[in-house]
Amino acid sequence: MSDVADTPEVPEPLVDTDARTDIDTDTDTDTDTDTATDTAAATVSDAVSDVVVDADVVSETAAAAPAPAVPDLSPAQCSARLGEHFPALFKLQQPLPLKLRIQADIQARAPGVFTRKSLSGFLHRYTTGTPYLLALTRQEQRFDLDGQPAGELAAEHREAAATELTRRRGIVEARRAAENTAKREAEAAARQQQQASHQADQQARRDRAQLLRAFETSPLTPANFCALKGITGAELEPLLAQARAEAAERPVLTPEPAHQPRPRAGPRTGPRPGPRNSPRPPR
Repeated sequence: MSDVADTPEVPEPLVDTDARTDIDTDTDTDTDTDTATDTAAATVSDAVSDVVVDADVVSETAAAAPAPAVPDLSPAQCSARLGEHFPALFKLQQPLPLKLRIQADIQARAPGVFTRKSLSGFLHRYTTGTPYLLALTRQEQRFDLDGQPAGELAAEHREAAATELTRRRGIVEARRAAENTAKREAEAAARQQQQASHQADQQARRDRAQLLRAFETSPLTPANFCALKGITGAELEPLLAQARAEAAERPVLTPEPAHQPRPRAGPRTGPRPGPRNSPRPPR
């Protein structure tokens, strides 16, 4: 757009309006010249005014329409976008050590795609993950956005990664040992509870069996028997019925046959075998 200062000034009429009175007004040629000059001046002024107004309107419109803001991305979204723009570095099965100050390279190669907050959050999570730390201990070079070597990996960085991996491995092993210990303790407690429940059930069976034998052999009336045992008549009948059912479930043991003594052997007859009965060799 042209500026107001660059607009050529409109030339003043060559004829002085105060001196016109001394000029013959009847000359048609001079009158036509003055009219044409006034008309041209008015046209130029209108044109300059229109340009200035249009420039102001355009300037105000541009200032009123700000540039669209770049949205923040989650780490997963940021990883996907980085894989689209730089697959040689961010779309690998195993990560590679990143070039130092790679965030500036990403902003330069992909302007308006990632905010500083999005990249910082993603790179922090990416570079502190266990796969990336393993890559630091196994590689000797850092890599740029094209997957090309971009500087040697410092020894202190590899050592720091190895130390962190050792610390994490210790945490995992300690947690696993604690889980195994808790599992064994829970299994032992369950076995003890099951054993205690089984023992309590067996004891209750024996008590009911004894109650049944005592009832069947007692000369007391049921009322007196209940008073003796400290139970009510309503409790006695179910206990006796359960004891009879449990007695019927027990297998009948077959008595073993009586032990038969072995018969003694009679006196021996004939020569006793052995070297004494063999004939002696001649001397």
